[in-house]
Formats: sequence, C-alpha cells, structure tokens
Amino acid sequence: MTTWPPQYDDTYLPPNEQEYWFPDLETETPSARIERVLEKVRGQMAWAYERSPFYKRIWDAAGVAPAHILTLDDFHRVPIITKDDMREDLIANPPFGSNICDDWSDIERIHGSSGTTGIPTVLTISRGDWQRIGNAHARVMWAAGIRPTDMVFMASPFSLYMGSWGALVGTERIRARSFPFGAGSPGQTKMAVRWIQATSPTVFYGTPSFALYIAETAREQGIDPKSFGFRTLFFSGEPGASIPATREMLQATFGATIVDMGSTGEMSPWMTNGGCAHSPGMHLWQDIVYTELVDPVTKEVVPYGSEGVPVYTHLERTSQPLIRFWSGDISRWTDEPCPCGRTYPRLPMGIYGRVDDMVTVRGENVYPSAVENVVRGMPGLTGEFRMIVSRERVMDELTILAEYATGQEDARDDIKARLEGTLAATLGIRAAVDLKSPGELERTQFKAKRVIDERDLHA
Repeated sequence: MTTWPPQYDDTYLPPNEQEYWFPDLETETPSARIERVLEKVRGQMAWAYERSPFYKRIWDAAGVAPAHILTLDDFHRVPIITKDDMREDLIANPPFGSNICDDWSDIERIHGSSGTTGIPTVLTISRGDWQRIGNAHARVMWAAGIRPTDMVFMASPFSLYMGSWGALVGTERIRARSFPFGAGSPGQTKMAVRWIQATSPTVFYGTPSFALYIAETAREQGIDPKSFGFRTLFFSGEPGASIPATREMLQATFGATIVDMGSTGEMSPWMTNGGCAHSPGMHLWQDIVYTELVDPVTKEVVPYGSEGVPVYTHLERTSQPLIRFWSGDISRWTDEPCPCGRTYPRLPMGIYGRVDDMVTVRGENVYPSAVENVVRGMPGLTGEFRMIVSRERVMDELTILAEYATGQEDARDDIKARLEGTLAATLGIRAAVDLKSPGELERTQFKAKRVIDERDLHA
C-alpha cells in the first residue's frame, strides 16, 4: 500500500469463472497480511487522530498515539469504544458528534440506528467511503458466487438499516441486476412470492426468518419454494445461516447455496464478516476491516479456537471511522483452512449470539442459537419458536414456545417429550415446552425477537 486510503478501479471486474476478486490478497500468507494490516491501521489511526476530536480525547487520556503502534500487539492497547461512547459524544456534540473526520461537503449519505435507548446512532458516509464500501461488498459477494449475470432480490428494509444499502451498492459494483424489493410493509410477503415468480431472480438477500416466512407463504399457495430457482441465498441481520439446523432447513427449502454475512451496521462495509460458497460460517476479511475476538470480561484477545466478542476496526474509512469498536456479539474464531483457498481467519459458526441476548437460567448460560438449532433440527415442528424466561419465587424457569407442524396434531405429546429431552441434554437445564398450533407464533419480515425475559432482576 503506497497511499491511504486505498484507491480502487471501478472499471475492474474479474472473469466470471475466477474464484477470487483479488487473488493475491485473498490467498496471501497470514504473515504478509499482518504487515499490510498494520500499515493500514497506522494510516487509519493517523487520519483519525488528526481529524477526530472524539479519538484525540480518548487516546490522549489513555496515553496512546498513532506513532506508538509499531506492531499489532501495540494496537491491542488502544482503548475499545462502545455504542455508549458514541451516544455520549452525540449528546455532547449534536447532532452528528465529533467524529466526522471528512469535510462536510464530502458527506454523501446519512444513516443510523433506530435509537432503542432514545438516542439514535448517526452514521455519516462520504463519497469516497461509499465507493470503497461498494468495492468491498462486491469483493465479498463475489466470494459468495454472485456474478454480473445474476439478479439479486433484496427482501430487507431500505431505511436507516445499513444492510440493504450495502447489498445494493455491492450488487451494482458487480454489475449484476438489483431488485430492491424491501420488507416490512403490510402484505409484502405475499407480494414477494408473486414478484419472485414473475421476475425469476437468481439470488436472494434478507434475513433467514423472512426467507422461511416467504417459503411458508408460498407453500400455503401450493408453490414449492424450490421452484423459485434461487441459486444462492445470502443473509445478514440475525443469526441463522450458520446455525446447522437452520442452515439445513434453508438448503432443503430452497435447494440453493446458503451464505452467511454481517457484522454491524456501524461497521459498514459490514460484509467483511462474509462467507463463501464452499463452507458454513464467515471469513474475516482482515485487510478491509480488522477484527479481533476478545474476552468479554478481560478484553484481552483470545487465541484461535476460543469464543469471544468481535472488536472491529475500519481500515479504509475517512468519514466517521470506528477503531476498536465493541460489537457485543458472541462468536468463535479459527485459522483452520477453508476449501475455497482464502487464508483469512474464519467464524465457523458465524455470529451466534449477543452478550446481552444470553440469558442465565439456574446458573447456565443459554443462547437463543442453541435453542434454534434444536427446534429447527427436530421433525414434526414448523421451526418457529420463542424463549420465555420467568421467575417463580426464587427459581428461574425457561419455557420454549414452539409450533407442531401441520398434520402432527395427534403426535403432539410425543413431540413435546422429545423436544423437552433434547433441550435438557443440549442446554444442561430443564426447559418446559408449550406447543402451539401451526402459524400461532407471529412471523417477521426482518429480525426475529426470540427472547422474552419476564424476570424483574432488580427487585
């Protein structure tokens, strides 16, 4: 790298039959990649230190400066930032905070979160960053098998949510056809079935929940989802595409390649946790966004093979870069090779939970992904479920709401007993099961809310 930020040629396209967008970068030795990542880290930090009062304040207080970063081990001493840090900065410096970094005249897009705490997280993206995000997403989508000959059906909201826009700009950069269908409007699921049949897209993008909801809606109309003809489905927004039972359900439902993607909207280009067409899980595209997995308590980087919280660092963002950003997600990483030949570290099970989604029941940590893998792997169920956590006097109770499948009414008692037994063996605690009729649990066009915690933990 001779210049920072890097410049990309928007006229470049690999041959369709080529596996890699940039063969040399994607298959280089890890030691060579470390040197390039370190150079980018230093360039990103120098840019932010000079232009961001947000980072200068935090780093000066910690006694850290870009010149101190001689190795990636040095970089691990840089303070981790959180969404709370960003919100506090927004309150103190309304409306956009003190981390813009680019000239305001260069800002092209404004996005953000919905602000579940009452204070939205505002994201600003410059023209140069949007061009680099498009190139990054095209590179990762190429690994998923998407080519210029494809049509991508995007069944996700075009709103504050960054996922849809990232999928759109990546599709456009590949020169594929995009169908930004959206999600969230009344009647849109039935409409999706009609439009998919009418236009024959080859690629689907959305959440696993919405894809399965579309399939269920199609079956109610006598349509086999395999007849849609999707070759590839890629997902973000929620766990699922790397959870074995859900992945198998998606493959069996659509007869297509399933690819898992996604970090957080704040980290756009968010596809830099992005899988390939050859194996489950996700590659960590470390030369675009540098990812570390850290212990949730000590914040120290954990070795490969261990579970931790991904901490992300932009390497090519001039507008509002995030450097050592705490994701709050839970995953496990490995440096074992992938059949595709890329030499990036991987998250072999994808992102399978959040620190704040994990519930502790009678001393055991329970993740929704573990329950999902059991429910969606058991015959006789629709796959839809909810977790209800309650407290009877001093004892925590876990109840799993699930639906028996159509035609399984007479087998309900047997299904319930099998589900309770498998959950107990998997979770290490007893969980009650409440079986509902097919369709009784509400479906979603976007992220499914699986956990309902009814305990008053502060009483």
